[in-house]
Amino acid sequence: MTTNPLLTDWTTPFELPPFDKIKPEHFEEAFETAMAEAKAESDAIAKQSDRPDFGNTIAALEKSGERLTKVARTFFNLTSADTNETLQQIERDIAPKLARHSSDMLLNEKLFERIAELWNQRETLGLNTEDAKVLERYHMMFQRAGAGLDENGKSRIAEISQRLATLGTQFSQNILRDESDYQLVLETEEDRAGLPDFLLTAAAEAARERGHDGKHVITLSRSSIEPFLQFSTNRRLREEAFNAWSARGELEGETNNARIITETLALRSEKAKLLGFENFAAFKLDDTMAKTPDNVRDLLTKVWEPAAAQARAEEQKLSKMAANDGENHTIEAWDWRFYSEKVRKEEHDLDETELKPYLQLDSMIQAAFDTATRLFGVTFRELDDIPVYHPDVRVFEVLDPSGQHVGLFLGDYFARPSKRSGAWMSGFRSQHKLNGNVAPIIVNVMNFSKGAPGEATLLTFDDARTLFHEFGHGLHGLLSDVTYPMISGTSVARDFVELPSQLYEHWLSEPEVLSKFATHYKTGDKMPTDLLDKLLAAANFNQGFATVEYTASALIDLELHLLDSPDEIDIAAYEKAELGKIGMPNAITMRHRIPHFQHVFSGDGYSAGYYSYMWSEVMDADAFGAFKEAGDIFDEETADRLLTHIYSAGGRPDPEETYKAFRGRAPKIDALLKKRGFAA
Repeated sequence: MTTNPLLTDWTTPFELPPFDKIKPEHFEEAFETAMAEAKAESDAIAKQSDRPDFGNTIAALEKSGERLTKVARTFFNLTSADTNETLQQIERDIAPKLARHSSDMLLNEKLFERIAELWNQRETLGLNTEDAKVLERYHMMFQRAGAGLDENGKSRIAEISQRLATLGTQFSQNILRDESDYQLVLETEEDRAGLPDFLLTAAAEAARERGHDGKHVITLSRSSIEPFLQFSTNRRLREEAFNAWSARGELEGETNNARIITETLALRSEKAKLLGFENFAAFKLDDTMAKTPDNVRDLLTKVWEPAAAQARAEEQKLSKMAANDGENHTIEAWDWRFYSEKVRKEEHDLDETELKPYLQLDSMIQAAFDTATRLFGVTFRELDDIPVYHPDVRVFEVLDPSGQHVGLFLGDYFARPSKRSGAWMSGFRSQHKLNGNVAPIIVNVMNFSKGAPGEATLLTFDDARTLFHEFGHGLHGLLSDVTYPMISGTSVARDFVELPSQLYEHWLSEPEVLSKFATHYKTGDKMPTDLLDKLLAAANFNQGFATVEYTASALIDLELHLLDSPDEIDIAAYEKAELGKIGMPNAITMRHRIPHFQHVFSGDGYSAGYYSYMWSEVMDADAFGAFKEAGDIFDEETADRLLTHIYSAGGRPDPEETYKAFRGRAPKIDALLKKRGFAA
């Protein structure tokens, strides 16, 4: 019988998963074996006769299930970034099994008794700050999973968890199928009218990958469809492409997500009430910086009102521009980006075709690396001949200032049909010190449109900002310096986790960075000073639109999870009614409409929590001010505080207190409003 590579010691460089040997069929056996091992380990902790102490209970739990963690992280990174029908079938089968496995541990009465006894004695245990935080997280995790309920309650909570796991998997697979099934083939000159060379080059490569050699294809990857909506003069095709983008998850047939959404909302509501909360939003926010739905709504409303006013003013400019072009139609959602580009050109003498030649992918990667080097002293060395899960994946060893190994960074930058849309950071291994110094293995996944063979891949400025954003998350994982996996890296409050990523974006917009790395992909010339000045002067152009499409999504997410009887709603009608209540401009749609809102329904990571980006933005806008006040965006003392209190601390400190330790005070919302151009 062939040895399963997932169940052997990984002898690959840096103990990366042996991607060159792993086949989809290996995962079923690996999951069954690893779950059995993990269950035996947690049962042994629960049944031991010794009185509970931190070492034999909490630290022991942190060391348990190591093989299952390795298998699961490998599997779910693949199902997100390079899936296939076999992996998707395994994912559908394994999701409820993993949920049941988790429930079996979290609802283990004897295990919870040991944790509860330690919690009740926590003041007398002599725990250090990190130990105390880990104990707190375990106690809360078990409570929020239902460990304190009676047997009927525990049984129902377990059923809900399993069903939610199945629904989340179905939701994300439906979106991927809608995205991969759609392609807009541009056959004629009329179809291609107005499209710049960089987009045609990317569309030709997308066509070649999909078997349409010699033609051009627009996909539903943001890096493909957004430039198409921005530049195409063919309004009919803009409408067709936009409607396909907007309709993901609500098409007739197997991929329609309406039933999944209503059942998910109903189950979440039931779970929250079983645990003593009024609704799911109250349950979810109880373990965040925001604490309550009212606090979230207050923040979003403060931003919504000036943003909506600015968006309406922006729409008037678009209508005037259309009229000047002899077009008297109402501005629709598929018109906004097209006329915005024209207005930006008129007001700032700036358009995307001028910028893109200076924003080549390799240069922007180096800009992100160089920023990290100047802030934190780490350097990056690209490695060849390392097993990876797809040929496009690049591997970099991260070294500290003394040249010692910090971790591995994997970059997976290009869109493909086997990858879900969006951009994200994940990890194949988290940093911790339970078994020696275990180094992290972090991956950033993007969906940029790939350049033609031998040609540079060119980014929009938004693409480059996304790269910096995700690399900020990556650094949060790579620079982690804690003892326990429970609080490693990005294992922090959901509305704090976006601080390191959004803060990192600020450096991209600094002349000191752009003037060095924004170089022409053909000539190598630096971006001209006047073009750089125009880019920075237009930083808040169209900010009303951007803020409205995001904030509407965050408000709808919150309201959905406040519903008392969510299983009774019609999703399309509900979305329309709620947007009407808040005064959503007709020509703007939510950044993520409910039927394809993966942050919220592909698992519950950002459910009742999409507001987190803005909550963190209050901090990031204020935090970058510390560097400005120091007079140097790479000020060494400020960077040291940033590393100590934000990037390396993981979930060890309280978020509010660690922010104050870095900044010297609490954040101010004024910085966010000023950053977005809504305040002087």
